[in-house]
Amino acid sequence: MDLLRQKLTLLPEKPGIYMMKDTLGQIIYVGKAKILKNRVKSYFTGSHDGKTARLVSQITDFEYIITESEVEALVLECNLIKKHNPKYNILLRDDKTYPYIIITEETHPRILVTRQVKKGKGKYFGPYPNATAAKEAARLLNRLFPFRKCRQIPTQPCLYYHLDQCLAPCVTDVSLNVYVGMRKEVSTFLKGNQGEIIKLLEGKMQTAAEALHYERAREYRDLIKDLELLREKQNITLTDFMDRDVVGFAITTDQMCVQIFYIRLGKLLARDSFIFPYFEDPEEAFISFVAQFYLERSVWPPEILLPPTESPVLSSLFPMVVPQKGKKRDLLQLAMENAQTTLHDQISLEVRQQSETQQALATLGELLNIPIPTRIEAFDISNTGGTHTVAGMVQFVEGKPQRQGYRKYKIEPMQTSDDTAAMGQVVQRRYARLVSENGLLPDLILVDGGKGQISTAITSLEALNLTIPVAGMVKNDRHQTNGLMNQAGNPVALPKNHPTFHLLGRIQNEVHRFAITFHRQQRAKSMTLSALDGIPGIGPKRKQQLLRHFSSLDDIKCGSIEELQVAGLPHSAAAMIYQFFRATPIPTPL
Repeated sequence: MDLLRQKLTLLPEKPGIYMMKDTLGQIIYVGKAKILKNRVKSYFTGSHDGKTARLVSQITDFEYIITESEVEALVLECNLIKKHNPKYNILLRDDKTYPYIIITEETHPRILVTRQVKKGKGKYFGPYPNATAAKEAARLLNRLFPFRKCRQIPTQPCLYYHLDQCLAPCVTDVSLNVYVGMRKEVSTFLKGNQGEIIKLLEGKMQTAAEALHYERAREYRDLIKDLELLREKQNITLTDFMDRDVVGFAITTDQMCVQIFYIRLGKLLARDSFIFPYFEDPEEAFISFVAQFYLERSVWPPEILLPPTESPVLSSLFPMVVPQKGKKRDLLQLAMENAQTTLHDQISLEVRQQSETQQALATLGELLNIPIPTRIEAFDISNTGGTHTVAGMVQFVEGKPQRQGYRKYKIEPMQTSDDTAAMGQVVQRRYARLVSENGLLPDLILVDGGKGQISTAITSLEALNLTIPVAGMVKNDRHQTNGLMNQAGNPVALPKNHPTFHLLGRIQNEVHRFAITFHRQQRAKSMTLSALDGIPGIGPKRKQQLLRHFSSLDDIKCGSIEELQVAGLPHSAAAMIYQFFRATPIPTPL
């Protein structure tokens, strides 16, 4: 939640889509917003009921993509829902798509509204997220232009001919050039040049209102509104059915972000962001990245859009295109803008996290009356009913985990078998070794527990003639970080919204995760070993051979004699195990 709070402050006041993720990094919800900052923040403020509450409880991270308009966000939302099928997007999980207006490729063409885009069937315009507006526009166009209206050509003129809304190809010879001209006019209209039509409708609306024909005036007014909605362009979907990548980038003095939009069958379905330092000319770094990215792939799309570069090397290797105008150029600009936003957000997060971490460490030092603890090592004990007791140690430097410094410990048998004694043993073992190896000692030791764990850790350090500050991380009944205890065993007042409390929570959660994972591994191994007891010829050494080769007891049970031999067992021992788990005769070796 600490990272989420920081990311929320960086959200832009622009339209776009957002993708909520769970602990596994899976997209669980895709939504669109007119203003991303307001919409995404609303999930984390106030109270929620039902589905929203369940969704919010599973959100651990989010991403977003900026769009030019809310209409674009809506179309992109639909594309991404169909791509990822998030479990919380119930309403848009069906096969519904946004409508298009099509001029059919028939001898006598028609103007239709369709949700299925098929190559070669006609010229498509859209998609239009407002289905009503698309239908009204098609109705208006059919009234303004005399295209064929009937699905099948009849044998005699229909009402549309008498209303001058059809050329009646059923009884007259219509020149194909007539349709060419009408196609051009309709295309111009649907591409955004609706000004003249709107002016004409406004004049008719005014005339109808002055003549007290209010129903007719209202009809014209509604048509004008629908045309205004159609004026809202969107660039997220193209109707040429092509697969293409759109590659944009942004830079700072030492960092570069490359953003790749993946457009498949004309739809933007996914994007990738890559942030990395560069140590050369920005353009050369960009060219190098793009070349490496696509050379690693055996197949690339037939078209890759990218910004202009001075070097022709990319165009000689890949189907690169530098768009100069139109929707392709708009898509490239969108990729560039998203790259800039992503890079800005990343740098801002790093700066804020570093500042907040330094503040947390400084406060921790003040509370414990010690210098700022740059290097912290934390310990936790894990067991099941006093059995399979292990310990985990994690290392944090400047508030960040240093995984190469993590250590696992199996607790050796002791006279008193409890968490307190185990803590004393592992602290003694850890720092006895550091002393013997002249290793770097920590500035602070944190133990998972209270007075007992603190006291036994101090005793172990004193036996080694070491003076290292020790503090306890206290949990509540739900095994969550609840507070801090100083070396004297006294609670330290610390608000739960303070950066130091968040830092302690991260450390405690990490050491608990590390210790309990090791404990589960040891328990699983023990269960596997015990299951092999009683098999003739299978002693401790051969059990260990099997554990190193097979990942689980089930794999051992299902293994063939040949597979068991690969683990290092002789044929006789492998046959014994095979027979033990199957109660079948032993196959005779060749």
